[in-house]
Amino acid sequence: MKVVAVIPARYQSTRFPGKPLADICGKPMLWWVYNNISKSDRFDDVYVAIDDDRIKEVCEKNKMNYIMTADNHPDHISRVWEVSTKVDADYYICVNGDEPLIDYREVEKIIPRNGEKVEYFKGAFRKLTDPAETIDGANIKVALNNEGRCIYISRMPVPFPKNTLMFEYNKYVGIECFSKKGLNFFHRTKMGKLEKIEDIDHLRFLENGKCIYFQEINSKSISVDTPKDLEKVRIMMEEKIKSAKE
Repeated sequence: MKVVAVIPARYQSTRFPGKPLADICGKPMLWWVYNNISKSDRFDDVYVAIDDDRIKEVCEKNKMNYIMTADNHPDHISRVWEVSTKVDADYYICVNGDEPLIDYREVEKIIPRNGEKVEYFKGAFRKLTDPAETIDGANIKVALNNEGRCIYISRMPVPFPKNTLMFEYNKYVGIECFSKKGLNFFHRTKMGKLEKIEDIDHLRFLENGKCIYFQEINSKSISVDTPKDLEKVRIMMEEKIKSAKE
């Protein structure tokens, strides 16, 4: 079974242009993600899927494998799909390029094993404990059945706590496993009504009756969506580096 890791890195982020190259403790954010994922021996290859010569220069300077992709992809899944047309594999593990604190051991948890087959998509989630995170529309929440199959994904807190507060919300984490079949389906299928409303790519599978699954991980990683997130991550990274030296 061939498994490759793909790190989408788009330069023209709407909310944070140049985000992959943002400095964190002397290294670009993209370097931290690539370096963390490369520690795993479960991947046959690790690639950065880029769209800009400025990111290309950084990749070459830091000896990171990259694949230049089109600069007009509407979403990161389409970028991973393009990589799949150039690199053959059984599974493509997508790790968002804005997760500099990600632990490779948590990423490995969604790699299929022991005969498991991912037909379309398998994602990761963690429990939400911060009320501010729960109501933040930037944090995507997933509702699952007892088998881990996704019932719905929303930026709103789902389910609604009408009868009880004795539960925790599940937050989508930027770690994804796609089969080639799943990427091809996403690429050839038009965006649906719910996907347009929520602006959540993975709803394309649910709106077309495809089963997708999520697995819990223990990641404390923070995605960098804004400059404020970057400052928080810088502090956490400094503490992590300091602890490693002690």
